[in-house]
Amino acid sequence: MAENGNGAAEQQAPQIQMNVQNQFIRDLSFENILAQKGATGEVQPDVRVQVNLDARKRDAENQYEVAIKLNIESVDKNNADTKLFLMEVDYVGLFMIAGVPEEQLHAFLLIECPRLLFPFLRRVVSDVTRDGGFPPLNLENIDFLALYRQEVARRAAEQGQANPN
Repeated sequence: MAENGNGAAEQQAPQIQMNVQNQFIRDLSFENILAQKGATGEVQPDVRVQVNLDARKRDAENQYEVAIKLNIESVDKNNADTKLFLMEVDYVGLFMIAGVPEEQLHAFLLIECPRLLFPFLRRVVSDVTRDGGFPPLNLENIDFLALYRQEVARRAAEQGQANPN
């Protein structure tokens, strides 16, 4: 604590420390369904992306594991039953985090950590789709804050239905 001119101590905000210790692909699957079927002709891809986030404390002090799981499906716009490709990827970051108040840690893990990982995951998706025989898929930015708020609202609604007054 530091003293101000009146001799009173000022509270300093905690210093947040965050380091990405490692990041890796835990699981990756890509199926080129179009090539497997031997389909020919013109297709117009429609890509659907589902995002799931997970975070957990590791055994070491101040260490956390954050995972972004993507489920990507591409179908033909003209015929939604015609799947072009499927991709599933589980991308993980290991973080050392200190100085984040306990009541803010969950949000920090599911918002700030995925923001740091996402550019690397985007590159993986682009490379795999290109190497899989399709134009590189460049994912749009993901608003992790909005995802977090949606999940909090969903859980609150779920609890409200489970515990009616």
